[in-house]
Amino acid sequence: MKTESEIREIVRERYAAAAEQATTHKTGCCGPSPLSACDPITRDLYSEIEAGSLPEEAVRASLGCGNPTALAELKIGETVLDLGSGGGIDVLLSARRVGPTGKAYGLDMTDEMLALARENQRKAAVTNVEFLKGTIEEIPLPDASVDVIISNCVINLSADKDRVLREAFRVLKPGGRFAVSDVVIRRDLPEPVRRSLELWAGCVAGALREQDYVAKLSAAGFGDVSLEVTREYRVDDFRDMLAAAGLENAIEELRGFDGAMVSAFVRARKPASLHASSPAIWSDSVAALVALGAAIASNCKPCFEHHVRRARELGASNADLRHAVETAQKVKDAPARAMLQLAERHLAEAGELAPAVGGDLAVSCTSSTSTPSWPAEPTVAPASARKCC
Repeated sequence: MKTESEIREIVRERYAAAAEQATTHKTGCCGPSPLSACDPITRDLYSEIEAGSLPEEAVRASLGCGNPTALAELKIGETVLDLGSGGGIDVLLSARRVGPTGKAYGLDMTDEMLALARENQRKAAVTNVEFLKGTIEEIPLPDASVDVIISNCVINLSADKDRVLREAFRVLKPGGRFAVSDVVIRRDLPEPVRRSLELWAGCVAGALREQDYVAKLSAAGFGDVSLEVTREYRVDDFRDMLAAAGLENAIEELRGFDGAMVSAFVRARKPASLHASSPAIWSDSVAALVALGAAIASNCKPCFEHHVRRARELGASNADLRHAVETAQKVKDAPARAMLQLAERHLAEAGELAPAVGGDLAVSCTSSTSTPSWPAEPTVAPASARKCC
């Protein structure tokens, strides 16, 4: 199993070679020649108008799997960040969509790609663009600094996708949008394909399952997560790629996996407030425990018995019940203790010797109370009490 740094170095080498090919106008096929490493994936992604408005080198260096700038619904004045910007095609297109009052950042770890992107920026005469050197696992921008994050078939190349998504969440402004094109799989691929770093650098082996992508975005804090399939692939689409990677035998092994891999547009949003991103914890069982505490506070024995039974039915454990009872008792006792302490203070100020308050009542409201002994089976409340509270 290769380390994260080893995978990153292989990806860096492949994309440095791709930048050289785009600059020298060399052509190549899959595998050892990285410029068209994902040819069935990268084919026909941009309109003639989009491609014709940019330097040829920017188009030739595009190794994406979609057109995120066309789907991200960019607005005038927004700040956009492209993760893994390569030759800069999506950054330059984004810069034009957000207009002179907006800005587009491109982030890439490969010196050759950054040099190519800056030259393409010069040729395109686009000024509201800045290309940054760095990794997508450690974005060199401050918190809450961009409105939209785009990416084009790059996140699947990272060996630490959770970190990438956490970083994306960090740099987005509240309410900011995550709008990336990426390769995902619908069924697990054979292990020889997964292990091939040649294919990892070619957009295949590092791809996530659809549900895993959604789960990782949610775990990073994103909401409104959705995934829209934009292109579906057949095994024969990757015949040349597999052969170049020395995996000719995988062709037969992959039979039956048509449609297992797709290009998708992945959308998500950073909640407008921290509260909105917090997972809801309220449930019927929580409600039953709260009601149990209210029954203790109100000294309602039938209510107590009813809510004990209800909490058990909903799966509450004895430990849950104990915590609910102890918490309710502390809350109930706290005002009485506070009043006694207030009385002591006023009597002391009046110069009178107040009688000592009993130790049981003078303790802090955070002190533990006796733990009830719970029966193995729930106590059945009287019929008259079962609809209480």
